[in-house]
Amino acid sequence: MARQEQDVIKTNVSPRRMSAPKRAYLVAYNGVSALLWSVVLGRTLAVLAGNGLDKGPALVYPAVGEWTKWTQTLAALEVVHSLLGIVRAPLFTTLMQVSSRFALVWGAVHTYPLIAASPAYSSMLLAWSVTEVVRYLFFALSLGLRAEPSPLRWMRYSGFFVLYPVGISSELWELLTAARAASAEGATVKLVVAVATMATYLPGAPMLYGHMIKQRRKVLGGGGAGGVAEKANGKKRQ
Repeated sequence: MARQEQDVIKTNVSPRRMSAPKRAYLVAYNGVSALLWSVVLGRTLAVLAGNGLDKGPALVYPAVGEWTKWTQTLAALEVVHSLLGIVRAPLFTTLMQVSSRFALVWGAVHTYPLIAASPAYSSMLLAWSVTEVVRYLFFALSLGLRAEPSPLRWMRYSGFFVLYPVGISSELWELLTAARAASAEGATVKLVVAVATMATYLPGAPMLYGHMIKQRRKVLGGGGAGGVAEKANGKKRQ
């Protein structure tokens, strides 16, 4: 499922209470992840810009599909981080988020690469990569500098308004296309996996979207820049 629900998977740990080795590891992990996803973003944009929206989507997977698959696979470490208590993150939610991405890159697209020729694959990668670059860069800088960069903070808690619907709809289209391909070849197990993964979106997507809105209000103090300004003015009056 799309990771625009940033705060469901919290990889932040209070820097003041963190040991130097743990901080160094998390800064490195988040920094490398941000770099890897920036490559996904850059390559996807380059292919689409160079070939147009009519021919470009069919060329995205050959250009960046393998890179995306292994970049996403690295996120399995987030389950390990949660399991070992390296970060404060709910294990079940983290596992669900990572496994749904695995179902897409390994179960759907890797098994049926032709479905990646759809524009939905390109829009999915754009939504994922923008989200992950912001998320990982935010954590890397927050842990490394022990301060939250304001522009990244705003993007982290505001980007989901657009990125989440784009990511979710793109993922569902890819899963639906994979389910049709599995049904056509009589692959029952693959069909069940695709349908089961789609079924998790029905209760999960609205709940997570609502959670993100609440988190944004909590962190930014309301909707848009006005909410931030209102929150800042409130602090000055105290």
